[in-house]
Amino acid sequence: MAVTIIKKDSLDFLTALSKNNNREWFNGRKERYIEARDNIIDFADALLIEMNKHDLIETPSGKKSVYRIYKDVRFAKDKTPYNTHWSASFKRATKKLRGGYYFRIEPGNSGVVGGFWGPEPNDLKRIREHIDANSGEWRTLLGGKVLSETFGEMYGEQIRSAPKGYGKDHPAIDLLRYKQFMLRHVFSDEEVLSADFLFKMNDVFKKMRPFFDFMSELLTTDANGVDLAG
Repeated sequence: MAVTIIKKDSLDFLTALSKNNNREWFNGRKERYIEARDNIIDFADALLIEMNKHDLIETPSGKKSVYRIYKDVRFAKDKTPYNTHWSASFKRATKKLRGGYYFRIEPGNSGVVGGFWGPEPNDLKRIREHIDANSGEWRTLLGGKVLSETFGEMYGEQIRSAPKGYGKDHPAIDLLRYKQFMLRHVFSDEEVLSADFLFKMNDVFKKMRPFFDFMSELLTTDANGVDLAG
């Protein structure tokens, strides 16, 4: 069976679109857009198959995972009508498996992200309580060889000061300031267009599992280890 690849024109289309981000240009190249979009959907379908070999994904298909190229510009300062990247996200299934996966394909700016974009207030409270009581576990996890070599440091939006209830001099204030908890890995254009890119991306997603498993455990149990997920 042939391996699904990202076609060069799927990247080249984005490069051209970034220079001609207007409806007249886009409408004149609708067939090229559809071919490129379908390539990304096919890639997402193939990726979904690979990911379900090592995780349980709720997202039913590649088509359902891929975001629209059309922008909602109603409240945006940038009124250009189209995104100049391809992107998709996958949600883990069941209440016990927390977190989500995301990929972005864009010339010179491709990569994957996994983690927690916007934790609900109760989840954020639980995460901070866990950091407060178990910061050593967090540092051991994030400093582990696989995570640190693949993703570097955890990233995400942070508050400037200390969260309510914690002092600025808390020994884990660097972790407590996070509002988002994510891992990120970038790919070069050469990697994106390589014959084995599907497996490279899947492997990076697979390497997020220690982080996901750790977070799923703490978000589905209370401080006493009682199951909250049901």
